[in-house]
Amino acid sequence: MRADTAYARLARELRQAILRHEFPEGVRLPTEAALAESHGVSRQTVRRAFQELVAEGLVDRAPGRGTFAAHRIDRRAGQFGSAEDLMALPADTATRLASPLRRLVDVDAAGRLRLGADQVDTVAFLRLREDTPFCLTTVFLPPEVGRLLAGLPELTEEGACGGATVLGLLDGRLPEPVAEAQQSVTVTSADPAAAARLDCPPGHPLLRIDRLYVSTAGRPVELAISVFLPEHYSYRVRLWRRPG
Repeated sequence: MRADTAYARLARELRQAILRHEFPEGVRLPTEAALAESHGVSRQTVRRAFQELVAEGLVDRAPGRGTFAAHRIDRRAGQFGSAEDLMALPADTATRLASPLRRLVDVDAAGRLRLGADQVDTVAFLRLREDTPFCLTTVFLPPEVGRLLAGLPELTEEGACGGATVLGLLDGRLPEPVAEAQQSVTVTSADPAAAARLDCPPGHPLLRIDRLYVSTAGRPVELAISVFLPEHYSYRVRLWRRPG
């Protein structure tokens, strides 16, 4: 097993244990030496796993004292802060269901969700500001995840308006909580369907943001593909350097 695979695997196991409250707030995790022995890895591998969890805000390290589960407010900021910031929109925006939840064959989405078959559940909605659409989001779900949302009026009644996201509706329904979001940002052009939804000409340039949400067990649970009108939306990210 390669060292990077070993530390990522250990970090995932510890992350899942923390999110399931096996290590309550302020409780000390096993030492580097203990984890190295129990998992058959080097202390350097354990140290790298801890560093990843520190970066996510799930643990705090105190020199000479050990590694502790972070307090809930810090843990939530670390666990979901980046993903929530990426999904968040100003209070003066709303959503409108553009295509109700349904099942179809999509080979590309099924592949990205690492499914054994080509069927996925999908739903699409518009984001609007002052009744002007500026974003079209299409969400793809594994069928077993889609079943958790079956019958919700927010996802079944075309034209339904609200502010909930699919990720927010899944929160509390998934057997394993979402632990991370993998994102890519590209530029694309409006196909006829997107152009009709966003009230722009076909071929109009759009900002495209893909996000794949993964559970604590490493399983993809949602693929969200959003296209934005650049004249109505700007994308900003704040980066900072960690001390040390």
